[in-house]
Amino acid sequence: MEYLQTVKILKALGDDTRLKIFEMLLDGSLCACKILDRLNISQPTLSHHMKILCDSGIVIAEKQWKWTHYSINCQMLGELMSFFDKAKCRREN
Repeated sequence: MEYLQTVKILKALGDDTRLKIFEMLLDGSLCACKILDRLNISQPTLSHHMKILCDSGIVIAEKQWKWTHYSINCQMLGELMSFFDKAKCRREN
């Protein structure tokens, strides 16, 4: 994963509303209407947050008739997790 892509994802998840949305999507795909029902935000605000998440690559949007369903991009999540798996924390006494 390129550093710029990692930065985009981390910035996208750096907002509490977007992190809540991401957490909701951990259970599977959700319609925008279901996400909106769980948050106390307007539809345009949700659209703004979803655009940022989708533009970062961590979330995928799929249009189904008049509804948009969102899900986590598992490939991108896997790459992000691999990035963090490389980290080694050393504890010095």
